[in-house]
Amino acid sequence: MRKVTAGLFHSLDGAVEAPNEWQFDQFDDELGAALGKAMAATDTVLMGRVGFQAWTKDFGEGPGDPYFGPFINNVPKFVASRTLSGNIGWQNATLIKGDLAAFVRDLKQKDGGEIAVMGGISLVRELLFAGLLDELTLITHPVVAGAKYRHLFEAGDPTTRLKLVSSVTTSKGNVVSTYTRL
Repeated sequence: MRKVTAGLFHSLDGAVEAPNEWQFDQFDDELGAALGKAMAATDTVLMGRVGFQAWTKDFGEGPGDPYFGPFINNVPKFVASRTLSGNIGWQNATLIKGDLAAFVRDLKQKDGGEIAVMGGISLVRELLFAGLLDELTLITHPVVAGAKYRHLFEAGDPTTRLKLVSSVTTSKGNVVSTYTRL
């Protein structure tokens, strides 16, 4: 069975939205190597609507950056949305029709590499609480981002136990922690 993973840049105060605005110069060679390894294992991407629309502008309408652009433009992308319809316009992108959980369960049974959730805070939460997210990696930067950014977890979320399976601190003080559900 294929594994569904998610990795999010994360601030000390829990922000996961718009890391480009608070990450500053904390990205280091170790993070680059870890992200490269994750991309090499991934052959399918799940995206939420908000991330999909933002990344379409960043990558789908142009080459994007030379490191991530070729990967995200060429990988099959499945988009979860309650508002998009028809042709969604980015190469290798398909709108998920029907029940998200059933779609992901079916996708996990098909042959292939890892399935990465990218560009979707709500999607990560939904799959985690549905028991469909196999690994959650938080890349915690030593910064307090502030209150204007969305957090991964919200008041009212169900109590959910996780198991820490690895944790590494990079040369610039980022802590990369990977969790699975108990």
